[in-house]
Amino acid sequence: MGCGRKFNDDDRVGGVDIFDGDNCVCDVVRAIADAQDDVQDDLCDVSCAKSINNLLAPVSRNNLDTVPFILYGKDLKPFKAFGADIEFSGGRPRFDCVESFIFRVNEVSDDCCAVLELLHFDDEQPDEPGNQRGAQGDKDPCEQIDGERVNELNRTGVCITVDLKCFCAITCLPAVSVL
Repeated sequence: MGCGRKFNDDDRVGGVDIFDGDNCVCDVVRAIADAQDDVQDDLCDVSCAKSINNLLAPVSRNNLDTVPFILYGKDLKPFKAFGADIEFSGGRPRFDCVESFIFRVNEVSDDCCAVLELLHFDDEQPDEPGNQRGAQGDKDPCEQIDGERVNELNRTGVCITVDLKCFCAITCLPAVSVL
């Protein structure tokens, strides 16, 4: 296995080992995608397995539809993505820069390429064009997220495609409703 991970009974979701492939980050993100698909038409106190189980649990029929997560690179710093949100005003496009280190998986291919949607908090404002103040990882994700704030996450509609084999770690946040 890519992460050198050994089998652990706590890594089972619904009786299935979520780390059964060549890349543990890919395996977890694929399990999240499968779980989200199960609640949509188209262990530890905090863990990816627990977030996935909460999403699928019968009591979660309170409209939970997403397991938000943070990916970490080889330097173990949060991966932050940037994208452009395009709005048309008076027939002309207007671009807003969207940045986030919190994602929602939309799909995962067999070769671990994934389409991830950037999530943001209600009160976040886009950066001014050319300002990449978050690019150096100057914001600590743990300082920006608390238990209540996770419920303020929203979809941006901005998606990126990533190779999940390039990441070394993943942190899952509690399941939420963003649809």
